[in-house]
Amino acid sequence: MDAVLTSLYHHLAEGQRAVLCRVISSDGSAPRGAGAQMAVFADGASCGTVGGGAVELHTVRYAGEVLEAGASRLHAFRLAPNQKQDIGMICGGDVTVYLQLLTPQDAPLIRSALDAMAASDPAWLVTSIRDGGRSWEMSVAFHGDGDLLQAAPVLREGEPLLYAEPLVRPGRVFLFGGGHVGAALVPVLRMAAFRVTVYDDRPETARRESFPDAEEVICAGYGEVSARLAIGPWDYVVVMTHGHQGDYTVLEQALRTGASYIGCIGSRQKVAATRQRLLAAGFSEAEADRIHSPIGLPIGAETPAEIAVSVAAEMIAHRAAREGHRHV
Repeated sequence: MDAVLTSLYHHLAEGQRAVLCRVISSDGSAPRGAGAQMAVFADGASCGTVGGGAVELHTVRYAGEVLEAGASRLHAFRLAPNQKQDIGMICGGDVTVYLQLLTPQDAPLIRSALDAMAASDPAWLVTSIRDGGRSWEMSVAFHGDGDLLQAAPVLREGEPLLYAEPLVRPGRVFLFGGGHVGAALVPVLRMAAFRVTVYDDRPETARRESFPDAEEVICAGYGEVSARLAIGPWDYVVVMTHGHQGDYTVLEQALRTGASYIGCIGSRQKVAATRQRLLAAGFSEAEADRIHSPIGLPIGAETPAEIAVSVAAEMIAHRAAREGHRHV
């Protein structure tokens, strides 16, 4: 999203008009879900994607018509053959795209969205759509209607039609251990729109320049986690310290939080030993079951890069299952 909004801001600031094309609703086997977006500019350039293929081809064409007519519009795609508005795809899903005309006067609004993203606090872009899409109002929200401001895009039917999408998802990843796997994992998570804090007790490892894709790097003892961090119900805890004791120390504290996801690297033998130690310390079977360990999807990963991919994939799956797109 940041690349699309950044490009959009620069074009508007230079005096160009543009169309922000956003998938606001999708059902079935659509190529992209709600939140996918693309900007189409008056000079013919574009940035982002709403799913590729025929949907994107038609969206670019309709964006040109919006620029020519000077009015925003909603468009529903039916991704099934021989149906109304058939576009030659057989996915079997439905996609609604909002093609929102922006002018240079809207540059400050896009700038405010970019500033909210840079601040890293939870924020949402809320759009009120009227008259079948012809008129709109948009603002950046930091708090408000709990049913509307969620971790995934929300579409609320009615007049006006309300669409809210997170600029900054609530929650962050706390990565304990900045070794080879941790170093490989941070950029992968960053590309998947996770915000990462790296925490390591070694000064030579916990260096800001070693983790340019992390939002924060902390050097402190693993026994200080509870005192230093507020880990909440949207957060992810990834444990891969340089020793079994470090892993246990972090897990013992993480299990006392409401973290959405807790994962720990290690062999099955180490996993079993750590579990028994946690049970002996008074944790229940259900509490121990919260830990994803061995961490990552079972794809036969061996190298740090491969393990990083498997871990990120498991976290993406967890996020998708928890968030889901809401249509209210």
